[in-house]
Amino acid sequence: MDIVVNEELKAYIDPLSPEEYEALERSLLAEGCRDALVLWGDVLVDGHNRYGICRKHGLPFQTVQNTRFRTLEDVHLWMIDQHLGRRSISDFQRGVLALRKKEIVAERRARATAGPAPAPEVPASAPSAEAIGSAPPPAPLDSREAVAKAARLSSSQVVMIEKIQKQAAPELVAAVKSGTISINAAAAVATLPAEEQVAAVVAGKDELKQAAKRVRESKRKPREEGAEAQEDGAQHGDELQALRRRVAELTAENGALRRQLAALQASSDAKEGAELSAPF
Repeated sequence: MDIVVNEELKAYIDPLSPEEYEALERSLLAEGCRDALVLWGDVLVDGHNRYGICRKHGLPFQTVQNTRFRTLEDVHLWMIDQHLGRRSISDFQRGVLALRKKEIVAERRARATAGPAPAPEVPASAPSAEAIGSAPPPAPLDSREAVAKAARLSSSQVVMIEKIQKQAAPELVAAVKSGTISINAAAAVATLPAEEQVAAVVAGKDELKQAAKRVRESKRKPREEGAEAQEDGAQHGDELQALRRRVAELTAENGALRRQLAALQASSDAKEGAELSAPF
């Protein structure tokens, strides 16, 4: 059977780095192709790198049909789950794949509620619908926590990956994928204008770190100034309350002194009156 390489499927998962590809090639030359290539009909689904290396060196390989695929979406979801279960991919890649799965599942659920859809296109050599079983529907990833669990990441990491996807220049995304910059730092740099992101990437790893540091410090300064202003306001409020208490105390003391003075004045007047009325 002639194996068909679908370029869209081949590019659906990030390609191996040159170092990873060379390591795989050495492994296949030393040990052979031990894992079967996964097909959907005659379409290659899993094992594109192994297939290319085996053909290059004339190495034998085996194939296996996945009979659960009914649509290209099924293939995409299977590919995502396969890669999410592998330890070799980075945290960023797992986050991107989990978010991609979330979109596919959400679109599928939306179509299901909208009514029956037209029959999907399948390869001519794919097993007939009667010959395959229905794959269980994937669990919905309708919360950030669910996405984080699927990717084995924290919710905060998922938030940062979403920010990178939405705001990062392609050069910055490539830097994250290559491990030149961390997810945390890339999320900070992604808030800069695109030209500043690109300039930081071109300048290298150290400049990327410095750019992330500047962004964090610029965000931290307003918070610190706000905290200082709040503290100053609280201090002024305390001083005002102290002054009010002191005024109240002085007012009370003044009133007491006035009453004492009035009592002394009354006593003095009474004594003077008694002396005037006394006989000579």
